Amino acid sequence: MASSDKPEVVDRGVDEEKDEGKGGFMDKVKDFIHDIGEKIEETIGFGKPTADVTGIHLPSINLEKAEIVVDILIKNPNPVPIPLIDINYLIESDGRKLISGLIPDAGTIHAHGEESVKIPVTLIYDDIKSTYNDIKPGSIVPYRVKVDLIVDVPVIGRLTLPLEKTGEIPIPYKPDIDVEKIHFQRFSFEETVAALHLKLENKNDFDLGLNKLDYEIWLAEVSIGGAELQKSEKLQKNGISYIDIPITFRPKDFGSALWDMIRGRGTGYSMKGNIHVDTPFGAMKLPINKEGGTTRLKKDDDNDDDEVSYNLSYSMS
Repeated sequence: MASSDKPEVVDRGVDEEKDEGKGGFMDKVKDFIHDIGEKIEETIGFGKPTADVTGIHLPSINLEKAEIVVDILIKNPNPVPIPLIDINYLIESDGRKLISGLIPDAGTIHAHGEESVKIPVTLIYDDIKSTYNDIKPGSIVPYRVKVDLIVDVPVIGRLTLPLEKTGEIPIPYKPDIDVEKIHFQRFSFEETVAALHLKLENKNDFDLGLNKLDYEIWLAEVSIGGAELQKSEKLQKNGISYIDIPITFRPKDFGSALWDMIRGRGTGYSMKGNIHVDTPFGAMKLPINKEGGTTRLKKDDDNDDDEVSYNLSYSMS
C-alpha cells in the first residue's frame, strides 16, 4: 500500500482511555503503514508523473468556427507504463463555460518516458453567440483552458493532474468591400486596362494583413475576371483602407451593357470571392460578397491627367 493510501479511521466508540493505555495502538498502525509505503516507493522507484501545457494552437479559424489544439507533455518517472485513463477539459471565458468534454482511454505513458498528447477542440461561434449575447462578431474574447489528466500509477494509485492555460481567441467579422472607382489606363474595344479602386472596411478589433485576393467581378452578368494583389496591405482594426487592383478585360464581351453604364442607364454589378489575411491569431480566409442592383459609371471630372477615371456607384433596387 502506498503512502498516499492512508486508511480511514472510523470511530467505533472505543474508550479513548483504553486506547491511550495501549500506547496509541491506532497511531502506531498508521505510522507503520506510512513507513512501509515510503520504503516500497524508495525501493521500487515509483513516483508521481508530471504534466504541462506546452502550447495552444489555432490551426483553422473562419467565420463559423475556431479549431483549437491543446498540446500537453506528460512525463512518467516509473519503471512501468502507466495508463492515461481519462482527460477532462473545459474552456471558459470570464467564468462562463464555452465548451467542455471528456476523452476516455487516452493512451499509455511509456516507462521512464514522456508522451505528447493533443486535445482537439472546436468552438462553434453561433453556439457561443446564442448563449452569450454580449460576445459580438469582431471582438477578442479571453479564455481559460482547464484540463484534468487522470492516471493510474502502480503502488500510488489513481491520480488527477490538473492543468490550466489562458489566452485570447477572436470572433471574426468579414470585411466590407466596395468598388468605388474604375480608372481606365488604356481603353479599346478589344482590350481595356484599368485599375479598380477598392474600399475595405475592417470591422474587427484586430489588424488584418491582406496578402491575397481570390475574387471575380460581374458587370451585366458578364464576368470581367479577377486580378492579383500586387503587394500586401495592412487593414487597420476598426478602420477603412483603400487599395488599387489592376485588371484587364474586353468591353466587346459586354455588348451594350458597358455603354449603358457610361451613359448612366445602369446595369447589374456583383463581386464575390475571398480575402486571405494574416492576424495575431493565425491565417484566415474570409469571404467577400457584394451585389448591386443598379450600377452606373460617372466620369471623374477631378482627374487632371490624360487617362480616364469613372466613379462606380450602385443602389439596391
